[in-house]
Amino acid sequence: MPIFRISTLTLVTLFFSACVTINVYFPAAAAQEAADRIVNQVYGNESKPESETPSKPAEEKPAGTDQKSWLSPSSQWAENLINFMVSPAYAGADLDISSPAIAALTANMTKRHQKLLPHYESGAIGLTNDALITLRDPNKVPLKSRTQVKQLVAEENQERLALYREIATANGHPEWEADIRATFATRWISRASAGWWYQNKKGEWQQR
Repeated sequence: MPIFRISTLTLVTLFFSACVTINVYFPAAAAQEAADRIVNQVYGNESKPESETPSKPAEEKPAGTDQKSWLSPSSQWAENLINFMVSPAYAGADLDISSPAIAALTANMTKRHQKLLPHYESGAIGLTNDALITLRDPNKVPLKSRTQVKQLVAEENQERLALYREIATANGHPEWEADIRATFATRWISRASAGWWYQNKKGEWQQR
């Protein structure tokens, strides 16, 4: 009897610990999908698939290796309760990017992209490794247009920062802002067109 009580108590403790974990869990896969939707819209690549990670086939479980057979009925009930409460929370993790503020920022960036595009292609503008852009080579911009391009870069960076902050806030987790920004940093680069310049993790400039 004491063993049964300890086992059930342990499972219940794990259940409440799992609930705490859910509250701080950052949905990395959902963040990547959300970032891809926004990046594809801004770049005009909405026909590209949102996820590039193939799903792994489920592993087959050898017959006669059911690890739950030792559990008592009450312990099994406690585990079933944990699975019911925890699994859907993880499986259904998602990021909401439908707020009016996010839509407005995305629309502005999509419109601005048409003005920035020639400078991505010329190599004047590059994608930084912190999810922003920079005027990488001013000499590739005619002198009469340089001030305008600098202004476009400043406006783009301002709205990118606002976008990352707004996504975190709209989803009730302001503390996720850094993770969301890091996710976008990789997606801006991975979705860029061939020939564009970007910074690798060491800050070195490379071409797609």
